[in-house]
Amino acid sequence: MSKPKVIIIGAGLTGLATAYLLLKKGIEFIVLEANEIIGGRIETITGSHATTMEMGATWFGRQHPQLIKLLDELKLDYFKQHTQGVSLFETMSFVPPQKFEIPDSEEPSYRIVGGTKMLIEKLVSQVGLQNIKTQTKVISIKEIGNQLELTDSHGDRYLASQVISTLPPNLLVKTIQFEPNLPESFVQLAQETHTWMGESIKFAVEYAKPFWRENGFSGTLFSQASIINEMYDHCTFDTTGFALKGFLNGGTNTLSKEDRKAKVIAQLIKGFGPAAADYIEYHEKVWREDSLAFYPYETLVMGHQNNGHVLYKNALLNEKLYISGSETASQNPGYMDGAIVAAKTIVSKFQ
Repeated sequence: MSKPKVIIIGAGLTGLATAYLLLKKGIEFIVLEANEIIGGRIETITGSHATTMEMGATWFGRQHPQLIKLLDELKLDYFKQHTQGVSLFETMSFVPPQKFEIPDSEEPSYRIVGGTKMLIEKLVSQVGLQNIKTQTKVISIKEIGNQLELTDSHGDRYLASQVISTLPPNLLVKTIQFEPNLPESFVQLAQETHTWMGESIKFAVEYAKPFWRENGFSGTLFSQASIINEMYDHCTFDTTGFALKGFLNGGTNTLSKEDRKAKVIAQLIKGFGPAAADYIEYHEKVWREDSLAFYPYETLVMGHQNNGHVLYKNALLNEKLYISGSETASQNPGYMDGAIVAAKTIVSKFQ
């Protein structure tokens, strides 16, 4: 049975940033990750034509100072989201989309050069793979004296003086058994806390060339009438890979992937012309189907509901269990910046 001083549950952005900050303080830790891959709700895939496409967290802006500070510290470059050209707004399915242009004066969004995965990979290189244990799903946490004993799904046990959970709160209370039980008020709050990305369906369509740019379109599309709710140009920084990427209507999770793809391509053809039919690959991620990232709510939970709630500042189990993760952040909860804020908030409590 291993005995690190601190155990971090979850190797997403909050977990890795927490490990990075603990390392700087010289505090021993281990990160336990249920998935076989590292990154949590950051998921960058690479298409057959080497186009990097984000199925998870993607954009940020100047209103996200903690994330930008970390990117600069890690020497990671980022670039402005492409918005030049005609954008489309579809209000009704039976009329042509309205056309508009995004003014240069509008505050830009940014993407990380090489994909958001570059942030994960850089943090892993700093933290050390030897300090991250994947395919290790924690199923119970038991208080034993002045320590906590964690048991994983393989039956392996770990002891720690403190545990930091970076799981979405609802996922935490639904998938891990506690002894003694957590306060009922906390459990109720966690069950009514929105899990960012949970209801999202992200998609990307990879192309051999950026035909939309060539035809004067920005690639930006908003719709109240079709399957694509929101979409943007997703070409790589060096313009060697070309894609469109965005969000689908969350209610279409009941459709098959093939049905969603057919509707997406039809909408793109309607908006951008027949060239949209000549795609390389269609990709999607239905986040509600990822049981390691999302657990269904028992009641109706609205976007950002209870994110950053003051109760998440309180340690549990006699000051041995800390609740972190982007949803708990006091600033920009649910975003990548919130993940960094949450990590800094918890690590500030450690000497």
